Amino acid sequence: MKIAYLPIDERPCNIDYIQMIARSSPEIELLIPDKSMLGEKKKAANTNRIWNWLFAAGESADAFIISIDMMIYGGLLPSRLHYLTKDAGATCIERLRILHKTYPDTPIYASNLIMRTPKYSSSDEEPDYYEEWGRELFLNAYLQDKKAREKLSQSEEQELKAISAQLPKQYIEDYETRRIFNSMINVSMLNLLHEGVLTFLSIPQDDSSEFGYTAMDQKKVVEKREQLRLHKKVHMYPGADEVGATLLTRVYNDIKGITPKIYPIWSSTLGPSLIPLYEDRPYGESLKAHILAAGCQLVASADEADIILAYNTPGRVMQEAWEQAEKDITYTSFRNMLVFVGDIKKHIDSGKKVMVADSAYANGGDQELIILLDEEQVLDKLISYKGWNTNCNTLGTTICQGIIGLKGKVSTIQENLIYHLLDDYFYQAEVRKKLVDDFLPKYKLNYFDLKNREETINRIRDDMLYKSYHDTIIHSFGDMNLGKVSTYAPWNRMFECGMKLEFKGYTKLIL
Repeated sequence: MKIAYLPIDERPCNIDYIQMIARSSPEIELLIPDKSMLGEKKKAANTNRIWNWLFAAGESADAFIISIDMMIYGGLLPSRLHYLTKDAGATCIERLRILHKTYPDTPIYASNLIMRTPKYSSSDEEPDYYEEWGRELFLNAYLQDKKAREKLSQSEEQELKAISAQLPKQYIEDYETRRIFNSMINVSMLNLLHEGVLTFLSIPQDDSSEFGYTAMDQKKVVEKREQLRLHKKVHMYPGADEVGATLLTRVYNDIKGITPKIYPIWSSTLGPSLIPLYEDRPYGESLKAHILAAGCQLVASADEADIILAYNTPGRVMQEAWEQAEKDITYTSFRNMLVFVGDIKKHIDSGKKVMVADSAYANGGDQELIILLDEEQVLDKLISYKGWNTNCNTLGTTICQGIIGLKGKVSTIQENLIYHLLDDYFYQAEVRKKLVDDFLPKYKLNYFDLKNREETINRIRDDMLYKSYHDTIIHSFGDMNLGKVSTYAPWNRMFECGMKLEFKGYTKLIL
């Protein structure tokens, strides 16, 4: 099957991860535009070039996966910075109608984000004024929404009054104007779905919260979805950068006419009911949403499942991955990792395929889990492992690799496992903090700007990742001798890294 894939932006999580998963299946050929077409960070892609590529790709594609954020705004960050008019939105809407009319038998699976509102002040991915006023913009909307839906405490009332008095009105107006445009596009996509132009629509929520702008915008979409009775064709849940993977899973399942059955096992009793950092609902609800969006089915027993999802969650309190040296005691007292890993081994030994969503910490994997899986010699027998960024980033990509890998190429799956161990655990949870603490001050750099020292940081990172991997992974991947790790810094910052892995005897380039 040939799938034309237009990603949300040019970072590895939106291109490399999807390509790696697609390569694990002999059945998938992914058509993707050259990175040079996709813009760079806050620099928007040329949407006319994007449209021309998409239209041409339709000649051979069996399905489209389209990021509306890329198609309209020229990327994820430009969607938060643009000054587009309604006419620009209308142009994109009409182009989608033309695409469907030209290729009526080629289904269009689309995604469009509800614009995020981070809780913290930083302009790295937001408008310049978010550096000083981001937290206040979030809190202003959060408290107003909470006041409308529930009741504020006296201290919250005072906080809202103080923020409202200080927050520059021009920033509120600029921010809300952009959100209104975003909501208009979301509602327009539902109309296109109702018309039959789109086949399926995924609406992820990046950095979501129970109250505030995201929740208010979500309500508009829910009302329109109910009005048009599109419950099965429009799925809305926390996430963002995993959406390409989720739609790839759904396209794969739809083309093959299958509904894979997934049975979850949990590392903690409270796990399903906990709300992870950066999201607005419990793990258990996100699990249901992602399984449905991927075109899969949640089942009640391992016997009837095609694949087991081992879901690693906190015991009671969720922390950042780099805080594991001082982790909350409930990571031990409210979960039993020996039982969890024992269950994983039991299922693998019985012939079941097992995928691991490592979501116990935010922004990185769980050291205890990795070591125990290695000790039990089942780490390299997994079909999928992810543990990056937010819970739903991890969950969506875990499911995608797991389902597509059911009949995949073992060597490619193992390469992907090693890649994500290096990226999700060794870099995000361990090496990144050491670099930030020990090396950035030495070169007078900051987390969001490596200036002209990117190559220096890359080489230090390469050595640290290589050493950490070989020091920790002792009993796994005996046939996959990792010879070299070469990294680069997308957007010239520390948040993520891209990698080229070399295995002794051959080289795999992951770009």
